[in-house]
Amino acid sequence: ERPRLAVFRSNRQIYAQLIDDRSGRTLAAAGSLALQGGDGDKKAAARRVGAELASKARAAGITSVVFDRGGYQFQGRVRALAEAAREGGLDF
Repeated sequence: ERPRLAVFRSNRQIYAQLIDDRSGRTLAAAGSLALQGGDGDKKAAARRVGAELASKARAAGITSVVFDRGGYQFQGRVRALAEAAREGGLDF
């Protein structure tokens, strides 16, 4: 019914993608590696990724998603990404 917002974080980068599990396709994706810039603050990079993914989702007509934190605790960079995606208009 709703796409899944899946999060992956490594020691240096964070990535998020919207996945349609029925068809097995990625609808939109964003990552901190592609969004160069910033001062090396990992939380700020996560906020930029969340905002970028929200704008791509809005362009694709997606407003409601299911958040999949990928087993990571909902704190730090994962939380920053989620809050930025919510501020960008995604509902979860």
